[in-house]
Amino acid sequence: MAAVQPHRPVLLVLAAFSRYPEAIEWAKQRAEGAWGAVALQSELFDHRETSYYEATMGSDRKKTFFAFESLVDSAGLVEWKEMSNQWEVDYQQSGKHPEPRPLNLDPGYLTEAKLILASTKDRDHRIYLGRGIYAENTLYFTRGAWQPRPWTYPDYQRDDYHQFFVRCRDFLRRKQS
Repeated sequence: MAAVQPHRPVLLVLAAFSRYPEAIEWAKQRAEGAWGAVALQSELFDHRETSYYEATMGSDRKKTFFAFESLVDSAGLVEWKEMSNQWEVDYQQSGKHPEPRPLNLDPGYLTEAKLILASTKDRDHRIYLGRGIYAENTLYFTRGAWQPRPWTYPDYQRDDYHQFFVRCRDFLRRKQS
């Protein structure tokens, strides 16, 4: 029998998208209050690959990613998703915007080999973690680049996202050395 090895700490990441820059800033402040300082932030990307969110979030959505300074235990994924779901509700209930969902938050984590995202939706490729939360292996790193899976959302297949995740991976490797 192989010896059980502890998992190396991971880089906590949070995707935030909205049509309102102030909503994204609010999410950043809330996340930093819970998870510590943001070490890396992506540019604001146009979230244009799907119209799925238009009815609940409006058009002209922007998406950004935050990667946090402190490395963490990946076992926190369920808790992170529950927290970010509550933050979405808190922001919606503030009544600042007419949309039913003015802010969307998706936590996950990055290792040297993969990007894992949390979801509340069950699919054949997602692993149930508990309390209604699933994990999805969204991207994997091989031959010097991030690669999509057959189920990877179209926006996560973008080269500009991958460039940011390369920066995150480099940051993680420096922190682990």
